[in-house]
Amino acid sequence: MFAISGVTGQVGGAAARALLAAGHPVRAIVRDESKAAPWRALGAEIAVASVQDTEALTAAFAGTEGVFAMIPPDFAPSREFPGARIAASSIVRALMAAKPSKMVALSSIGGHRESGLGLITQVRLFEDALAHAAMPTAILRPAWFMENSVWDIAPAQETGIMSSFLQPLDQPFPMIATDDIGKVIAQTLTQTWQGRRVIEIDGPQRYTQHEIAALLGGVLGRKVTAQPVPRDQWEAIFRAQGTDWPTPRIEMIDGFNRGWIEFEAFGVNERVTGTTRYETVLAQLAERVAVSAA
Repeated sequence: MFAISGVTGQVGGAAARALLAAGHPVRAIVRDESKAAPWRALGAEIAVASVQDTEALTAAFAGTEGVFAMIPPDFAPSREFPGARIAASSIVRALMAAKPSKMVALSSIGGHRESGLGLITQVRLFEDALAHAAMPTAILRPAWFMENSVWDIAPAQETGIMSSFLQPLDQPFPMIATDDIGKVIAQTLTQTWQGRRVIEIDGPQRYTQHEIAALLGGVLGRKVTAQPVPRDQWEAIFRAQGTDWPTPRIEMIDGFNRGWIEFEAFGVNERVTGTTRYETVLAQLAERVAVSAA
C-alpha cells in the first residue's frame, strides 16, 4: 500500500494514477470527503486528513510501504511562511509515528539553496524538517511546471500575446510536465534504498518564451507573441491579484531569471529526464480551458 497526498492536485494525482495503472494498491489522502469519489472509482482506498491534522495524517500513513508527501502550494503566503512550517512539522511527526518503510517528498529545483528562493523557501523548509525523519527519504526537485502555462491560454487566445515574467525571452528555462513528475514518484516509491536521495527531474529540452509562444500559437491556431512584463510592474500586478506580500513571488522569478534557481552541478544528485513535450501539455491545457468555459 502506498499513501499519496495531494491527489486532488496535479502532481499527487499523477503519482496515484501511475501507481494504480501499474497495479499497486493506493491510499488516496483527501482533505474533503466530497473529493473522494473519483479515486474510489479507480480502486483506491480513501483516507481523509488535512496536513495540519497530525493524528489523521498518522492514520493515513500507517501500515504503508511508502508515502508521498508534499506541502500544499501557497502562492500568497504570510510572512515567515507559517503555513509551510506548520505543515512540515505535522507531516514529519506523522511519519515518525506511522513509520512507513520509505517516503518521497516534493521539493523544487533550487532546493539546495539556503536563500534567494522566494516561494520555493516553503519546500526548502520541508526538506530541512525531513532531516528528522528516520527512514529512507527521497527528495524530488523538479523543474518549472509546464502546466503553469494554463494562465496564458485565454489571454493568448483573445489577444495573441503571451505575457511573460520569465526573462529574457530568448533564455531557455528548464520545464517539466507534472505527469512526468508523477511517474518518477511512482517509480521511486516501488524502489528500495537506504538513507537520503535527491532526484532532480528535468524535461526533454529547455524552452525559451519565444518557443513556448510559438507552440501555444500552433495549439490555438493563431499567431502568439511572447511579451515581457516590465519588472517595475510586478509588485502592482501581484497585489492586484490579492497578494498582500508579493516579495516571495518576485524573488522566486528573479531567481529563475538570474540562473540562481537551477539544478546543482551535473553528477551531484540523481537526474531523471521526462519525455512529455511542451506542445502536448499545451494541447491538454487548451482543451481543459475550453471545457471550463463551455
